[in-house]
Amino acid sequence: MPAVRSIRRFKPYGVGRALRNLALGFLLFAGTAAQASPPTLVAFGDSLTAGYGLPPEDGFVPQLQAWLAERGAEVTVQNAGVSGDTTAGALARIDWTLSAPVDAMIITLGGNDLLRGIPPEEARGNLDAILTKAAEKGIPVLVVPMAAPGNYGADYKTAFDSIYPELAAKHGALLAEPFLAPILALPDRQQALADYIQPDGLHPNARGVALVVDALGPKVLELLARAE
Repeated sequence: MPAVRSIRRFKPYGVGRALRNLALGFLLFAGTAAQASPPTLVAFGDSLTAGYGLPPEDGFVPQLQAWLAERGAEVTVQNAGVSGDTTAGALARIDWTLSAPVDAMIITLGGNDLLRGIPPEEARGNLDAILTKAAEKGIPVLVVPMAAPGNYGADYKTAFDSIYPELAAKHGALLAEPFLAPILALPDRQQALADYIQPDGLHPNARGVALVVDALGPKVLELLARAE
């Protein structure tokens, strides 16, 4: 009988210890898996972000993902671009975009506001609200401007172009050069448009996107450093 009592005492103890070890191992595994998950970078914008007119693999987000991977940056870049979106449309969907975990965000908006001649103060208010929502969640942001053309007059251009640096400073966001600047800054403007812009005259082709990503990439790495 003493041996039986000993076995009965030992068996529950052994099972309990095994279960505790199993639970501890699971928690350690889950914690390691969570730590290993790459951060999420959301590219929030319009057709320039969405990759309008391009095969999926040639769009801005896939090319940026590849550029970052080549430089050892472990990150998941999510495409939150909607073709035709204005700053007002983007504001209407920002809460839904930020409802999932987001570690950093690139904002490229304003092109469709320019095409529609929307007053700069309206675009400013919408972008200000978007940046405020990102700041409330502690999400670092890289602002990528759009440069206004001169056909609306000098006052409009001055008012619109000033939106981006002023809001970036207000919200402590990083500021890049305008999205299409690497293409438009080439010496021969007409040749650049022929070589790097789609026939619509508005959106970069695959080669043009590559130029944009090469120029923007270092700023994105700086953004990711802020998200760590």
